[in-house]
Amino acid sequence: MQRTRTVTTDTYFFTSEVAQLLRVSPQTVTRWAKEGKLPFLRTVGGHRRYPETEIRALIAALTEPVVPLRGGADAE
Repeated sequence: MQRTRTVTTDTYFFTSEVAQLLRVSPQTVTRWAKEGKLPFLRTVGGHRRYPETEIRALIAALTEPVVPLRGGADAE
């Protein structure tokens, strides 16, 4: 029986690239990854790499416009 290996063609960001995109420090990105807030893979050398599709989806979710609720303090 022959085994097949799936090769991913996903693009991954470095910690510094994610930091620039999210406008935070690289230390914050590392902390969020440790806390499970950001998805990542580890390289053979132990470095974190962040999947581009998931990071861009997170950015899109964070930049969606906020819709005000009806009946708030500003309602007439």
